[in-house]
Formats: sequence, C-alpha cells, structure tokens
Amino acid sequence: MKILDRYVAKNFLIGYAIALAVLVGLRVSIDLFVHLDEFAELSEDHGMTAFEVLMNVFAFYGAQCTLYFRDFAGMITVVAAVFSLGKMTRNNELIAVMASGVSLKRVIMPIILLAVLLTGLLIFDQEVLIPRLANRLVRSHDANPGEELYELWFMGDNNGSLVCTKKFKEKTGTMFFPTIIKRRKNDAGNWVVLGKISADSATYNDSEKRWYLANGYETKITVSSDTSDFDQQIPTKVEYYDSDLTPHDIPIRKQEGYKSLLSSNQLAILAQSGPGIKDQAELHSQKHFRFTDPVINIIMLLIALPVLVCRDPKNMKSAIIISFTVTTACFIVTFGCKMFAGETFFNQIRPALWAWLPIVIFMPVAFVEIDSMKT
Repeated sequence: MKILDRYVAKNFLIGYAIALAVLVGLRVSIDLFVHLDEFAELSEDHGMTAFEVLMNVFAFYGAQCTLYFRDFAGMITVVAAVFSLGKMTRNNELIAVMASGVSLKRVIMPIILLAVLLTGLLIFDQEVLIPRLANRLVRSHDANPGEELYELWFMGDNNGSLVCTKKFKEKTGTMFFPTIIKRRKNDAGNWVVLGKISADSATYNDSEKRWYLANGYETKITVSSDTSDFDQQIPTKVEYYDSDLTPHDIPIRKQEGYKSLLSSNQLAILAQSGPGIKDQAELHSQKHFRFTDPVINIIMLLIALPVLVCRDPKNMKSAIIISFTVTTACFIVTFGCKMFAGETFFNQIRPALWAWLPIVIFMPVAFVEIDSMKT
C-alpha cells in the first residue's frame, strides 16, 4: 500500500502545483491585461525606466499572489484531485486497484490527508504573510512605490482618539499638520471629547511606539456638570503622542474591507477598541470565517472526490462536470455568505450564522456522497 500511496500522492502534488500555477497565473494575467496602462503611466508621470516599471509589476503581483492563493485555495485542491484521479481513470488503474481487493476509499485517503496538510499553507498565508504585506496589498496599480500620499479623516486608535491629517507620507511615516481629537467613553457609554492636539507634523518612532510632534500643542476641554458648558483651557506644549496607530496601519485601514487583511490576533485587538455595531459584525464574521474557510475547502474536496472516482473512462467527462458544478455551488454560497455576514436582516446582524451556513448545507452532502461511493 505504501507504493500506491506514494503514487497517488505524487500525482496529486503534481496536479496541485499545476493548478496553483494556472489559476493564480490566469488571475494575474487578467488583472495585468486590464491595468497595464496604469503601470505604463509610471514611466510617463514619474520618469521610471522600462526595467523599473517591470520590477514594479513583479513586486505588485508578487504580493497580490498571497490574496489570489487565499481565494483559490479550495478550488486548487479540487483541480489537483481531478488531475490525479482523471489520470488513473484514463489508464484504467482504478479497475486494477479494485481487482486487487483495495477499496477506492483507501485510494483517496492520501489525497484527503495531503489536502488537510496543504490547508496549513492557507492558514499560514492568512495569518502571517497577508498581515505582513497588508500595506503593499492596498496599493493601487498606478501608485509610485514609496511615494504614496494619503488623506486621513477621523481614524480611531486604541485610546479612543480620532486622528486627522490632510497629508500622510508613508515612506517617511510623517503626518503633516495633524489634528488629534482626544476622547473617552463616559459611564453611559457615550463619547466625551477631552481636547485636541495640533502640530506642524508628526513622525512615528517604531521602537517607542509613539508619534513625535513638531510644534505640538494640546488644548484640553472640560465640561461643567451643572450647565453642560464647555471650558476650553490654554494650549500646552506636548512633544509626543502614544498610539497603536502606525504608518503600516494607516494605508491598510483606509481600505474598505481591510479587516480581511488582518491576522486573528489583530482582529482581537481591534475588537477591544469598541467599534460600532457594523464594524463589530464585520470583525466577528472575519473571526468565524478564519475557522470555517479551511473546513469549507476540505468539504469542497470531499464533495468532488466521490464523483471523480469512476471506473469507466467514458464517464470521466461527466464526472468532472458534476464535481465542478457542486464545488462551484459551494464556492458561490460561501462567497455570498461573506457578503451578507455584515448586513442587517430583520434589524439583526448574525455573522456567526452566515460563517457556518455553508458547512451546515454542504457537510451532509459530502458525507452522503462518500457513504454512497461504489468502492
């Protein structure tokens, strides 16, 4: 059996490598074809040479491939299974295996075990690679690397403060003419403004985790408990502002749906800052999908495998069509659930329901198909 296991595993890994190259390469080719003119503008607007533009293209899609792999990981596994089992069916090898008294469920076991192990690549990609490359993943196609400028309006940090600036330069980690509105929650759960900090510029010190202010002044505000009138005090000079908001985070958090680029630990830290109901729903849905996505990918494989294990090469084409149809249905349902996870239905938001719904629907289907296999 070890020889058969090695043979099946070898075919599956070869198919996995081919499927990975084809699907990710196709996704890169389509995106490059659509946005090629934006990359070409870099040579005209910023005087970049053709070689520099080419290296920028490689750097851009080298980072984007981490996202493409995350999105296609389940489909890649199914295509690899089609490759390996299709080859064995075409060569009538499954008939010989069955004639020797070996169950076809035993034949597909190496594929299932390898799929579980390769799911670790998806987890590593989502939890380690993507968070580290997040600031590069939110770049636009026509952005000049290292020279990106951003506007920043009312971005919150771990202190509950809101940070604003008309210009932030990512390369130097500098905000120009920033305004920081300091606030806290009162006993009723409402935000109370404590004051504001203004400066000519703010530069982040990564080792000390603070923004050093140039000509920075803080104006404190107190509220009279009797009249609810505001009392604005004389500005005092401040040299720095401690915050968890880093130059790496700013481009990421400006991107809509940026929470999908964060690790589970970063999501947990962000949840402690007390975002709004809509953001809380998105945070919780992301945390649930981190658990369900690897399971859904395995379910997609389990749905496809029983159909692909056919003994007649004439039936292989129809088996591939059926397996891809069911797998695509699972993929589409999962994609739709991710879209609806943060939406309100009947005045309620249930991110956990949408995250686990594809498993509830398709796991019984997978068990029924495996149980009904003709082995």
